[in-house]
Amino acid sequence: MEKAPSTRQLKVAREIQKDLAEIIRSKGMASFGGAMVTVSEVRISPDLSVAKAFVSIFPSAKQAEVMKKLESDVRVIRGELGRKVASQLRIVPDLVFLLDTTIDYAEHIDELLKK
Repeated sequence: MEKAPSTRQLKVAREIQKDLAEIIRSKGMASFGGAMVTVSEVRISPDLSVAKAFVSIFPSAKQAEVMKKLESDVRVIRGELGRKVASQLRIVPDLVFLLDTTIDYAEHIDELLKK
């Protein structure tokens, strides 16, 4: 069973989420093929070495393309994140981008309810 995240983990995760959102926003929608990318949640490992960033992508038809772009740019994004969190963290966590499917799930339920 997984242990609940510590206060420090939650604070660091929130800060990383805010900074990642800013970095992605600064790149602009054009760099993601016109898709809107939102960092919906960040979960960080207990030793603060790995941050899992959950992103939601709209429209969902562009998910594969955007995820590929994020994965290919992960080192650049991590570098930018490092500059933002350098004063708070000794090590910049490795980033793992994961697709947040809660919006798709909600849309699917909504469609089912309309039938």
